[in-house]
Amino acid sequence: MERRELRIPAGDDHCAAWWYAPAGSPRRAPVVVMAHGLSGTRRDRLGPFAERFAGAGFAALVFDHRGFGDSGGEPDRFDPRRQLADWRAAIAYARLLPGVDADRVVTFGSSMGGGNALAAAAADPRVAAAISQVPFLDLWTQAHRSGPRVALRMLAAAVRGEHLPAVGGPDEAAFINAPGAEDGWRRVVATGEDSRWRNRVSARWLLGRPYRPIRHAARLHCPWLVCVGEADRVARPGPAIAAARRAPHGELRTYPDVDHFDIYAGPVHDAVVADQLAFLRRHVGGDVALPPGETCGERHQRRGKPRRPVTTSRAARRARRRRPGRRARRSPRPCGSPPVPGPGSRPG
Repeated sequence: MERRELRIPAGDDHCAAWWYAPAGSPRRAPVVVMAHGLSGTRRDRLGPFAERFAGAGFAALVFDHRGFGDSGGEPDRFDPRRQLADWRAAIAYARLLPGVDADRVVTFGSSMGGGNALAAAAADPRVAAAISQVPFLDLWTQAHRSGPRVALRMLAAAVRGEHLPAVGGPDEAAFINAPGAEDGWRRVVATGEDSRWRNRVSARWLLGRPYRPIRHAARLHCPWLVCVGEADRVARPGPAIAAARRAPHGELRTYPDVDHFDIYAGPVHDAVVADQLAFLRRHVGGDVALPPGETCGERHQRRGKPRRPVTTSRAARRARRRRPGRRARRSPRPCGSPPVPGPGSRPG
């Protein structure tokens, strides 16, 4: 596996990015475009996900939004519309990289990045699939509810055009102030890779249109994997679970007793990545060309909602062949990839 530093032109500045070349260098590799949300950066434990993807044969492009991490632009300025523009720039850039299949691009995001991954996929019919982990999709229904005094202090900061902490305690005027959230995120940063994260985010965006990428779920054209921690106190799990079930090609994985920042290390991390790799193999894996003029997303639209994943282990195939008078059925192969579900994973 190889990692290179890149600069993605975005607006009048650039987004810093890492490029992970896939193991084995297939002729035309799928590419996973990845980012955190709010103030998170690529150095804050996104690298281990990208390394696992690249080791399994998928290219990965991990970028920082403008104003955060190593990117250019006005420092600490958060604007959902500008972040979506950065996603468009990153997707367009990924499609031009050598050895990439431009019609097998996958969007991937954590927390608010999961909402951005959904919105970016919905805006681009060529996107082949999307992955949202511990997703924050709806400011109205998922955000932790602070007391009225905290809410008023945040609103006042937005009116004055000030900055607020990204994370803080339950009584602090911070964007993420659920119980235990500050300790959880600081553990992620401490175990990251020379983090450039700053606990400072502009507040004026709170006066604009509410952040609600959840509205795209019911009409999303491509497969969408939603990985939800059942004990998530930062992004309430119920709305994300409902959104995954509404999506025409939605796949849901839930993890008991898992909070928002538990997915970045340890056994939970391994379980989440296994489910994500299985999803990628089913929907964009393999080195198979599509018919001329057809994208992965269009193929899924034409076929309709995918069938439940079928176990394809060697033992299962042998068992089917031994059944008298029964021919082994072939598993569905969306976008040229055999389904390989993760251990114990079932669609929601």
